[in-house]
Amino acid sequence: MEIKIVATNRKARHDYHIVETMEAGIELRGSEVKSLRMGRASLRDSFARVERGELFLYNMHISPYEKGGHYNPDPRRTRKLLMHRREIKKLLGKTTQKGFTLVPLKLYFSRGKAKVELALGRGKRSYDKRADLERREAERSIQRALKDRTLGRLKGGR
Repeated sequence: MEIKIVATNRKARHDYHIVETMEAGIELRGSEVKSLRMGRASLRDSFARVERGELFLYNMHISPYEKGGHYNPDPRRTRKLLMHRREIKKLLGKTTQKGFTLVPLKLYFSRGKAKVELALGRGKRSYDKRADLERREAERSIQRALKDRTLGRLKGGR
């Protein structure tokens, strides 16, 4: 199964503890699909919400297609996400709990269809973010030290 990633939300994993991920289709207009195929989208500051039994994605930016003329839709319009009704009800139950939100992690094409990977996440506090950064930096320094040590052995060192 070929997957072409269009956009990722790198900030989401920094700002949220990811509890669960799921896939949803996305309802697009013609020129939006062409713009996505060119890789012109951003998930920064976007989020999803369940309203009246339907799932919607807010603040996702899809740049207007140059050759679309005046038929280009608003780049930040609200877009409907496509999921089964029982999955939406399950999400509604989880998002009504305190602190949970739906955040898009990536936008991609799977078998020619535009899909969004949604995550159920709980917001991190600033001290959680600092702890994650410190942990990641420590892991990097350990990996660097191990790499230097193995390279020393390969070069004929002790």
